[in-house]
Amino acid sequence: MPFNLFRQLTLLACTVASLTVTTLASAQTWPTKPVRIVLQFPPGGSTDVVARILAQTMTVALGQPVVVENKPGADGAIAAEYVLRSEPDGHTYFLASNTPMMQVPLLKKNPPYDPIKSFTPVSLVGRYIYVLVSSPSIPANTAAELIAYGRNNPGKLNYGSYSGVTQLMHTKLKDDAKMDLNLIPYKGEGPTINDILGGHVQLTFATPTSTQAHIKEGKLKALAILLPKRSPLMPEIPTAEEAGVPPLGADTWAALFGPANMSPAITTRMSEALNAAMVNPEAREKIARQGFDLGGSTPAELADFMQIQLKGWAKAFADSGLKPE
Repeated sequence: MPFNLFRQLTLLACTVASLTVTTLASAQTWPTKPVRIVLQFPPGGSTDVVARILAQTMTVALGQPVVVENKPGADGAIAAEYVLRSEPDGHTYFLASNTPMMQVPLLKKNPPYDPIKSFTPVSLVGRYIYVLVSSPSIPANTAAELIAYGRNNPGKLNYGSYSGVTQLMHTKLKDDAKMDLNLIPYKGEGPTINDILGGHVQLTFATPTSTQAHIKEGKLKALAILLPKRSPLMPEIPTAEEAGVPPLGADTWAALFGPANMSPAITTRMSEALNAAMVNPEAREKIARQGFDLGGSTPAELADFMQIQLKGWAKAFADSGLKPE
């Protein structure tokens, strides 16, 4: 082998070895400052509550504060772009729902980011439970009665939408159930529920976190739950299939992502820390009360999950007639 080529290969090997040692050392000392988990929702909703419970548990394990920051707006794109522009040093993450990772890329002609290339997958966090709720002012005690009322009173029902799921369900109720609903957009789940309580809108799909207390007090009617079987948390509410509500056709989930090009070693450590928090008995008990179905993953499993979800959501949007704008 020529001396110059041998020297170049030796230098390359030394460089790779040096980078490997540096990366491992960085992972071992991480985190060196507070870890931020950015949310797309305002405070008070299901995701916010779940994030803060997990952050409290992870703070103890990581030895650094894990703080939650709320950056609502633009269907989660504001929070997403904030994270993807952050340094990929393992200190900033996006706890995202399917809305910014599916709706934004699939329903915009010029998406602001690529959900696969712009982020580093860390771990799945779990799946949401959605309940169809309506104002007690509507003379309907079941989903079938609500659909009949909507058909007989076109344009009189306002539907609050704050996510890709709620937008998709609006389309399905309007088209599949043949209801003439006015779509009223919101930036978050909490404001939507407040406006149903205030009489400004009449129905939406929302999580137990925002609805359960109001349902028990009779301030909201629960007509159906988006699950394949009844929830132990709210066993009296029929499933969408039992109630005759059109199926969603896609999963509703939350997962943790970092900016693109994060160190695999730090990504793995963060994933392990998050998954450890999710099996903490005290954290699980608190989160179970929110009606959120915890379930973690490895970074590789989340990457595979994302590919499957993109196909499923693309089909769900296409079947509902929702097109990029």
